[in-house]
Amino acid sequence: METSKLLALFVMTAIAEIAGCYLPYLYLKQNGSAWLLLPAAFCLGLFAWLLTLHPTAAGRVYAAYGGVYIGVAIVWLWLVDSIKPTMTDWLGASICLVGAAVIIWGAKVG
Repeated sequence: METSKLLALFVMTAIAEIAGCYLPYLYLKQNGSAWLLLPAAFCLGLFAWLLTLHPTAAGRVYAAYGGVYIGVAIVWLWLVDSIKPTMTDWLGASICLVGAAVIIWGAKVG
């Protein structure tokens, strides 16, 4: 799979997982409507389905996905929670993304 398409798939997978966990959080901690649980269940189902579209072994996908997830979570912190990430947030996410890239590109080489 082309690298840009793979990265887009990782990002969509992360957004689905984060949204699937964030919506129950709003219900449980922020007194949100119980109706939030329906789109949460859909997002988590979408997350599981998106994981099946990744073109390599599950363990490698989960390892690389973890790095991308961290990067997306920092962006979520900024855009959804309205909390400006610190320099160390960006540094940590960057380190994780480099690790994910090593795993992804290493699979193509090895």
